Amino acid sequence: MSRNLLRAGAALLAFASSPMAFAQSEAEKFYADKALTMVVGYGPGGGYDVYARLVARHLSRYIPGGKAITVQNMPGAGSLRAATFLYTTAPKDGTFVGTFSREMPLAAMLGGNPNINFDPRKFTWLGSPSSFATDAYILWVRKDSAIKSIEQARGPGVGELILGGTAEGASGNDTAVLLRDVLKLRMKLITGYPDSNALFLATDRKEIEGRFVGLSAVASSKPDWLKPDSVVQPLLQFGRERRHPDFANVPTARELAGDERARMLIEFAELPYLLSRPFVAPPGVPADRAKLLQKAFMDATKDKMFLEESERVKVEVSPVGADEAVAMLEKVAAAPEDVKAAVRALSGHK
Repeated sequence: MSRNLLRAGAALLAFASSPMAFAQSEAEKFYADKALTMVVGYGPGGGYDVYARLVARHLSRYIPGGKAITVQNMPGAGSLRAATFLYTTAPKDGTFVGTFSREMPLAAMLGGNPNINFDPRKFTWLGSPSSFATDAYILWVRKDSAIKSIEQARGPGVGELILGGTAEGASGNDTAVLLRDVLKLRMKLITGYPDSNALFLATDRKEIEGRFVGLSAVASSKPDWLKPDSVVQPLLQFGRERRHPDFANVPTARELAGDERARMLIEFAELPYLLSRPFVAPPGVPADRAKLLQKAFMDATKDKMFLEESERVKVEVSPVGADEAVAMLEKVAAAPEDVKAAVRALSGHK
């Protein structure tokens, strides 16, 4: 008995003096008097902003010192401005974190866009509060549009749908272009809107006839679109293998694929939805601080208070961690070159 106690004591003493224990304590000391800044690649009020502010409120409770996290909106170029800032300019000491379009990592790894000059695998990944497990990326179209069904959108006559988007690399833009060409949808995309709220407003004002946007973003930012007397209706689901149970009559993109190649392209383009709301820190954050941030992120997104608030603001929560994020990116990198080239071309990249 006493021998076992001595061994246990020796093991504890060895751990306490190990580099790992010392590194962790140094990370805790660092954050004790530091305040974090969270950069959001879109303007206030949209889906990414809602998630960012939710995460910021609860993440702060898991960072030593518990200081409130400052949320800094940095819209521009479909969140490319924020992603580039985090990669190149933001301090690499662990005091900055941020979020940007789920499509940005894919666009960077596909190549072809001269404005995207970073390797997403080199970010210090925290993870995503959503893996899209109970969400769906939906094409919403005004009910007074001439095109009222997916069959009409793929058939002759009736004209074409006028959709809105932000900028290249954003989910709504790249998804619209890819599905337009793969599924032969008759649509025209008008880009340049600054953020999600502007697109909601443009649809309500009839400047455009619809847009692609996630179900959770609609529920949290534009709930009137989900009411029976809404001005819009759903025509198509993306980012899902099967139909969302709340939209059993709305087909998925995979269902509409005309052949195996089209289905393969759609499935590849849907990979980023595992990281529906990506959160990162800049590259080069010291390893001990990176581990502290990663653990804090996962603990926060599983916290009871976080889950209760996420339910109140109606956002989907199915968190994935840093390891899963990096594994998804490596899967993209390992995809056949002809598949990547096809998705790159269909997304408008050269």
